[in-house]
Amino acid sequence: MKYHQRISGVNHTFDGLVDLMAKATPLRSGDELAGCAAHNDAERAAAAWALAELPLDTFLNEAVVPYETDEVTRLIMDSHDQQAFSEISHLTVGGFRDWLLDAVAGDDAAAKIAAVAPGITPEMAAAVSKIMRNQDLIAVTAATQVHAAFRSTIGLPGTLATRLQPNHPTDDPRGIAAAVLDGLLMGCGDAVIGINPATDSPQATADLLHLLDNIRSRYDIPAQSCVLSHITTTIGLIEAGAPVDLVFQSVAGTEGANKAFGVDMALLREGNEAGRSLNRGTVGNNVMYLETGQGSALSSGAHLGTGGRPVDQQTLETRAYGVARALDPLLVNTVVGFIGPEYLYDGRQIIRAGLEDHFCGKLLGLPMGVDVCYTNHAEADQNDMDTLLTLLAAAGCAFVITVPGADDVMLGYQSLSFHDVVAVRRTLGLKPAPEFDAWLKKVGMTDDAGKLTKFDLQRSALRALTAAG
Repeated sequence: MKYHQRISGVNHTFDGLVDLMAKATPLRSGDELAGCAAHNDAERAAAAWALAELPLDTFLNEAVVPYETDEVTRLIMDSHDQQAFSEISHLTVGGFRDWLLDAVAGDDAAAKIAAVAPGITPEMAAAVSKIMRNQDLIAVTAATQVHAAFRSTIGLPGTLATRLQPNHPTDDPRGIAAAVLDGLLMGCGDAVIGINPATDSPQATADLLHLLDNIRSRYDIPAQSCVLSHITTTIGLIEAGAPVDLVFQSVAGTEGANKAFGVDMALLREGNEAGRSLNRGTVGNNVMYLETGQGSALSSGAHLGTGGRPVDQQTLETRAYGVARALDPLLVNTVVGFIGPEYLYDGRQIIRAGLEDHFCGKLLGLPMGVDVCYTNHAEADQNDMDTLLTLLAAAGCAFVITVPGADDVMLGYQSLSFHDVVAVRRTLGLKPAPEFDAWLKKVGMTDDAGKLTKFDLQRSALRALTAAG
């Protein structure tokens, strides 16, 4: 089906839903690389106008990626909640934007949005995000509440949790332990203490799991640990009796891209069941940790949709949240600037993508986090990351990722430092996850007001935690 829009005396035609969605997307280098971006601002505005007038139920009748050849599409379509959708089924994409903003302006916004979330497909979420200003994205997500729990509760109002990422180029346990200590003293680690291992060796992964579990259990830290190995490695270690808290996997928005990651829905469900069977959580049993990122499908050549047309990277990213939603995870985060400027060219594109991803994930009912990051060859700097962090914190982001000095020396990219989160929590009056917050007070790392204590008051905690290394 072709879509048409006349603007400024010029007729614009879009060859199907895939083309319309791509052309309506705010400019980003990945779509230019894929050959699906609008040719100019006038065409982009025309596409956004046409998209705003599109009935929401179009997405139930016209697939972006064919149902017959893609299990992610089948998952989205077959699990769609028609009853939840009935509240908004009469709306256009533009009408849905108005509905969301009306909900935010009224009472019980969180309950209203949560009630329709099962009826929102990823493509609907992507579509409405494309016609929203940054301010709209922030307002809606600030009013939306999604939480999950394992040893700490993620996503509660007034909180901003962190992944403490103590990566080391050689998986040196002393270096990792030092980074863990550094992060804990800055109040980080309540979402997860998670290591990207330098190797996917089962033995190396098991050693790191034992290291983190020894630190956590010796001092009764109410947090969860994770070594971000492939899900098949983690399932094997669960069967071998390793102390696995969370089951990690990168996921994407098409069957082909997930195959490139070495997974399918059956394997992801198997990992979820294996993690839950251990019953290691204390306040909940959400065990999956899933990472995504705009451009992952394009980078694996698995980005083509209906009619062989390239699907824009933001729509495919949002479809990955459809995969995540089926697994009831503890944590989901987009690694927003990690792939590089080929996909998100500069700070402006990274900031927009981070807000879009957070909005779409949270709208679909996920405890959504963001790795606020960029590569050194992108046209971005730490000021851009400060801006995105502050906007996400105001928007009610569940968690962000923190590394020593904002520089991941193993993965070779720039993220947030432990200090960055201290600053934004203090500025916006946010706290860590409640269980972790109580632990920080108990061991003397924060005072009764929740502020970090001076270093001389942390000495007893420092000596104790150092011994864990």
